[in-house]
Amino acid sequence: MTGPITHLLNRTLEVWRPASSPDGYGGQTTTLALQPAPVAAKVDQPSASDRLLAAQLSSKHSHDIYLQPSADVRRGDELRDAGTDEQWLVLAVVAPSTPAYRKAQAQLIQGEGEPDG
Repeated sequence: MTGPITHLLNRTLEVWRPASSPDGYGGQTTTLALQPAPVAAKVDQPSASDRLLAAQLSSKHSHDIYLQPSADVRRGDELRDAGTDEQWLVLAVVAPSTPAYRKAQAQLIQGEGEPDG
């Protein structure tokens, strides 16, 4: 499907969604399951002022990720770029009143000892 922002979507991200199953002891085990359809996306890098504001507000939101209006991305999903090994946890998904795009507000997931990006 194409949309008004299709030409801006320059990355393909895998969608990993939490899935729960019984653990056999009365509880549940949650794992991440790869969804069958990757999504086209544009990942905006935070500006210096965005980083400063986030630090002042103790915000976990570090990146805006723009998606097609029909992209199946939900709060709690992880978006992964297999080419760069970058990963983001989706904190919220919002859309404008005119369905031109969806925006996932996300937090970059960093491994031990990785620099801030």
